Amino acid sequence: MTVLRDETARIRRATSHDAEQIAALVAEHAEYERGEARPEPQALAQALQGSPARIVAWIVEQAGEPLGYAAVTEDFSTWRARPFLHLDCLFVRAQYRGRGIGADLFREAQRHAREQGLVTLEWQTPHWNGDAIRFYERMGGRYAVKARFTLDGLELEL
Repeated sequence: MTVLRDETARIRRATSHDAEQIAALVAEHAEYERGEARPEPQALAQALQGSPARIVAWIVEQAGEPLGYAAVTEDFSTWRARPFLHLDCLFVRAQYRGRGIGADLFREAQRHAREQGLVTLEWQTPHWNGDAIRFYERMGGRYAVKARFTLDGLELEL
């Protein structure tokens, strides 16, 4: 467990026992980003407990209340011909922003990348989220313009 700059909050690696809390934070995160997500806690629990785990996540708590979370996955870049760490999610509840919690979560992801021998960390944020863009630029990120597309469910069938 890491003590954050906000000394009343703690960050720790999430386990399968945190799946319910993470699912609730994911739903809140999706709503903030004008989307919808309702992940099944059991599926998150399984992803967190595999060997190797499909996702690595951290949760920030204060007096037992979740304030935010971050989750990463390892991916492979064909362009670079090597693996990289993908910061899939980083979210801090609105009332707790501005306290350094997001920066501390971001540093956890960086630390994890280094521990895994990965030299690249990638992530995305909606183009309209100016606060997040400024945050990531302060963290040293470089803006890369791309459009993201998805196919879900039956759309994958030919």
